[in-house]
Amino acid sequence: MKPDNYPSQPAHLWEHFYRISRIPRPSGQEAAVRQYVIDQAEQHDCSWRMDAQGNTVIAVPASPGLEQRPVVIVQNHLDMVTVKTEDKQHDFASQPLDLVVDDGWLRADRTTLGADNGVGCAAALALMTDESIAHPPLELLFTVDEETGLGGALNLDASLLSGDLMLNLDTEDWNELFVGCAGGGGWELTRAFATEPVAAQDEHWLLTLRGLAGGHSGVQIHEQLGNAIKLLGQGLYDQGGIRLASIDVGVAHNVIPREGQVGFTCPAGRGAALAQRLDDLQKEWLGYLPAADKGLALTLQAASFESALSARDSRVILDLVAAFPHGAQAYSLEQPADLVDISINLAILRLDRGNLFLESSFRFFNEAQSLPLQQTVLALAAAFGLEATPVVGYPGWQPDFESPLLEQAATLHERLFGERPAVKAIHAGLECGILKGKKPDTDILSFGPTIRGAHSPTERLLIATVPPFWQFLLALLADI
Repeated sequence: MKPDNYPSQPAHLWEHFYRISRIPRPSGQEAAVRQYVIDQAEQHDCSWRMDAQGNTVIAVPASPGLEQRPVVIVQNHLDMVTVKTEDKQHDFASQPLDLVVDDGWLRADRTTLGADNGVGCAAALALMTDESIAHPPLELLFTVDEETGLGGALNLDASLLSGDLMLNLDTEDWNELFVGCAGGGGWELTRAFATEPVAAQDEHWLLTLRGLAGGHSGVQIHEQLGNAIKLLGQGLYDQGGIRLASIDVGVAHNVIPREGQVGFTCPAGRGAALAQRLDDLQKEWLGYLPAADKGLALTLQAASFESALSARDSRVILDLVAAFPHGAQAYSLEQPADLVDISINLAILRLDRGNLFLESSFRFFNEAQSLPLQQTVLALAAAFGLEATPVVGYPGWQPDFESPLLEQAATLHERLFGERPAVKAIHAGLECGILKGKKPDTDILSFGPTIRGAHSPTERLLIATVPPFWQFLLALLADI
């Protein structure tokens, strides 16, 4: 249901965003939201094309008098990250989002909001459905499967597109223009361990960590947010006699893990000693974690396991967690200190009946600079007996500070809002890098309203930044 205080202007944009939020759209399940886009195109007499991957392009004719202007591609992705808090009952595959307006922000009730990249999709649709807008010929490109590895863009049939100018609406800081993005890759690491029956006299425990902020493993990696895998491993590292039975932490390669559980057995009395340390551990961690992680909570409860790893193999896993890199690895010397050159996210750790699964992703601007980090991970995999399977990578978008489109947009922004926008590159995997590789002569610019907490249940959209974002988009299209 639409909140009573749901924003109303620009009308077409907000209405499309609301309708999109009613349509489940996890990565790989975009058929329904894609059909919504196609239905809008057909209702407004616009032709559309779709490739084998499911990427869709809507051709929007130019407004009268602007037919000779260059074709502009407006690009967004249809899917969203699906993360919720543990206490929220929500099925992302079948249920609409519960929207909430709170102190100037639009959010969802204890789930991701999908403003990444739903607000861009809504803006693109509004360009088509609001007939009062003056614009050149448009190609509205809606890609799929962005959040799980940029699969839609990687497999895009570029022959669907004719334009050489592209506006990507998938960045998250208003008053900033982006002309570069990170590339990335990753690994799935596996190993099968033998399990053994647990000793009759051993204690069985489930250690649970909740309340971290989590967040985007690219644009928030420099914020030093707590990683639930690292903290749980640290909490058990010095506990002698631990035998691991189960691990379940993390949700996706591009999300900093915010909660999880570790099941284990230990000699009698060790569990009580750990329980007494929980408050001290929380105080220690909150002493250096950022304020966003203030909800951190550790609990220890009795459990029951039929089998577990040996104490020796359990130590192998705890050593692996301690040794595995996570976080920002290098910062840009030319851009502000919050622009990370290289990072890695220790994203997922599972242990189920002796089968260990670990997933990690890394990001870079210059891939050659990331080779030592890649070698570190592969060396760890070899040392710990893990089989490493590379995850399909994607190229970066090398910053182009001489872009004619950038200069035109920056000048326009200053004229409209009285200040020169910041020009940046983003430490995240925008589809721009892939699309630039497929259409090398394309001049690309990325911008958007302010979003915070993307890829986490705290994701929120700053409502006041949407009208100027829309004003700027319309003025830029009229100016091209």
